Amino acid sequence: MKAFVLDRYGKKRALRSADMPSPELRDGEVLVQVHAAGVNQLDSRIRDGEFKLILPYRLPLILGHDVAGTVVKVGPRVRQFKPGDEVYARPDDFRIGTFAEYIAIKEESLAIKPKALSMEEAASIPLVGLTAWQALIEIAKLKKGQKVFIQAGSGGVGTFAIQLARHVGATVATTTSSANIDLVKSLGADIAIDYKKDDFERLLQNYDVVLHSQDAAALKKSLRVLKPGGTLISISGPPDPAFAKGIGAPWFVNLIVRLLSSRVRKRAARRDLRYSFLFMRASGPQLREITSLMDAGAIRPVVDRVFPFESTNEAMAYVEKGRAKGKVVVKMR
Repeated sequence: MKAFVLDRYGKKRALRSADMPSPELRDGEVLVQVHAAGVNQLDSRIRDGEFKLILPYRLPLILGHDVAGTVVKVGPRVRQFKPGDEVYARPDDFRIGTFAEYIAIKEESLAIKPKALSMEEAASIPLVGLTAWQALIEIAKLKKGQKVFIQAGSGGVGTFAIQLARHVGATVATTTSSANIDLVKSLGADIAIDYKKDDFERLLQNYDVVLHSQDAAALKKSLRVLKPGGTLISISGPPDPAFAKGIGAPWFVNLIVRLLSSRVRKRAARRDLRYSFLFMRASGPQLREITSLMDAGAIRPVVDRVFPFESTNEAMAYVEKGRAKGKVVVKMR
């Protein structure tokens, strides 16, 4: 099968177009023919070697964390899917590889794609949708009437998280550029802050939840906009001990993680806040919840550009610029 392969870690290193063996199905797995694949900053960060300690992949590696496609074969003991089903997923860590013609995915990580969405639209959803769901619903337990600050509202996670928070009934604040103010407001943001002109710390106070996705300076400020008892969830780090424990990291990684996050955890504790690092995980059941919301029209996909599969490296370079509105997708067929 055709695939884009990472042979060696390296910053901005191009993936190699190659013919690779088709995946072999394990028990409980489903073989999916890829129609479209989402492109994420996570792909670039893995390529650059940022996650070598916590995700020690064996190279060569096929990248890609979002997929929409058609089931072509099911493995032993698979009960929920059959050939011909149109599905979407965020494959499990160590089973990624959606930049290819086929991928094998665990049954429990897969879901039927939303009926109204094209394959390209469906491929834009899993990683950002699950990130927003696990941050706002699972960890923060966001409720109607609460206030949530979602950073980078016009990005992939931001465009989904704003809509999810609005659906819950929360008051939503976000940051974006002046060019994207109308976009984030159309998605449900009550307060849209131009990050080039205004400091969110001066405009926001007494928030229940912050979804942090920016740098260390924004992380420090985020603690100060939360009220006592509030929750700060970061998807950009630093990782915390709970995360290291959850992935079964070796002792030295646990030690490194504990040291990296010690400052923010101490600051949070002094203000009676909870700090949590989120590295989202695959989940078919949560994707089915997301499908219900999309089929009901509560959340819509936001796709910036669709690249042909042969331009996967160009798609990754475009995402790395950090200016995409919503998601970027590569189209296989």
